[in-house]
Amino acid sequence: MSRQGKLRGMTETVDAVVIGAGHNGLVAANLLADAGWDVAVLEGTEHLGGAVRSAEITAPGFLSDLCSAFYPLSAGSPPLLALDLEAHGLRWTHAPEVVAHLFPDGRSAVLSRELDLTAESLERFAPGDGQRWREVYAQWRRLEPDLLGSLLTPFPPIRAGVRLAATAGLGDMLRLARRFLVPAGVLGEELFQGDGARLLLTGLALHTDLAPDDAASGGFGWLLAMLGQQHGFPVPVGGAQQITDALVRRLGSRGTVRTGAMVDRVIVAGGRALGVRCADGRFVRARRAVLADVPAPTLYQTLILKDHLPARLLRDLEGFRWDNATLKIDWALSGPAPWLSPDVAGAGTIHLGADPQRYAADLAAGRAPEDPFLLVGQMTTADPTRSPAGTETLWAYTHLPRPAKPGEVDAEMVRTQVERVEDAMRRHAPGFADLVLARHVSGPAELVAKNPSLVDGAINGGTAAAHQQLLWRPVTGLGRADTPVDRLFLASSSAHPGGGVHGAAGANAARAALARHRPLLGDVYAAGVRKAMKAIY
Repeated sequence: MSRQGKLRGMTETVDAVVIGAGHNGLVAANLLADAGWDVAVLEGTEHLGGAVRSAEITAPGFLSDLCSAFYPLSAGSPPLLALDLEAHGLRWTHAPEVVAHLFPDGRSAVLSRELDLTAESLERFAPGDGQRWREVYAQWRRLEPDLLGSLLTPFPPIRAGVRLAATAGLGDMLRLARRFLVPAGVLGEELFQGDGARLLLTGLALHTDLAPDDAASGGFGWLLAMLGQQHGFPVPVGGAQQITDALVRRLGSRGTVRTGAMVDRVIVAGGRALGVRCADGRFVRARRAVLADVPAPTLYQTLILKDHLPARLLRDLEGFRWDNATLKIDWALSGPAPWLSPDVAGAGTIHLGADPQRYAADLAAGRAPEDPFLLVGQMTTADPTRSPAGTETLWAYTHLPRPAKPGEVDAEMVRTQVERVEDAMRRHAPGFADLVLARHVSGPAELVAKNPSLVDGAINGGTAAAHQQLLWRPVTGLGRADTPVDRLFLASSSAHPGGGVHGAAGANAARAALARHRPLLGDVYAAGVRKAMKAIY
């Protein structure tokens, strides 16, 4: 096991310091340790895992995931798969069905890992949609190996991109690129005839902060739909914390993981990161690299003195856009939710409530949606270890407008939205209120209190909008883990490829740090980065 505890003792020196023990930070630490580096992971809170944690927060015996809960991106992620976390105790399990969209009139569209069952469900909404889904999925299976590599590796994805282009051919490559640009509403209308498949795509797109008519929302919806068809939406047996614990076990004695070690400064001299200072005044020197698993604004506006950064970068960062705030409610139920449609009872993830267009328009206008769109998670349905037999650990989350001023959450709006969420649950599952044994509410203030990286309840490290992806994530020119400070790397979801539990941001930062110190070629790499940064800033 890694050595865990509060930061103590005199200044120490390691090869690399990782700021933050979220899953990206722990992935980065593992890859550096695999390369023989001595690594110190410094976590500012008393808990490891960031947004990948679980605890009994409603009632004894009911285990809730505190933020992320279902993991389709983890199941298909090359960086996480390469770590073989199953060899370190991680076990996956599935709900009987993957995702269901429940309509207010009781109809439901169900995505199942069984392709025939998905097709049968969609066919009920429009003849031919089952076959259309099969054709879309067949294309995905042909492109998937190199497509995921292209999406999750540093930008531009040269090797995986070349392989993908060779597999797809010019015509399909252009069509694929367009698929990642079109709005979800448009893509659904192009691919399908019925509301079932269309709203499945739209609901999956709303797992991000994108509206159905936003550019790129179609690509996100399609990606999650295809991952769900191929891999399902798996969950760790025993809670999300098991992912974190497996990463820590894998790191073992090759790295030090410390809680209560809040970093308040990255030490920079001569344009190079030399280490960090913690809030208690202690220093940890880094021979080779500092990797920051924190939001980009935290790194550039708080942890580094502005004199060490290009003025243009700081100006660009003023335009950094967070994703929407989040409201999450966890319940302990005495029995399964009594849904309007029995077809959704076996789904791990359920979409319900709201006209998606109106919901998104309200958020864009800074209004709390009167009819909120809900993502609901049936955790005991997916993993029976989450609560006593015959009961259910269940959660729902929805988005709120971001506060007008950072940190100023409207408590009355949160209370109103809690009532609206529970009203939506009662309408879609009559008798729901009679099953509630206990409830726990996590508004934006509670989320950031548990994890400082969830700024005002933003769970994806910044918007998924097209203007803040690829070369523009987190700002123009920083589409890779490299930063304008030599030997400092951004390893959080604020970096490409963004939010989701796939570990790619941490893996990309670790590989950039290793490339910087590759024998003979490291200085060439650093010179190339300096030249690029100079051209941009």
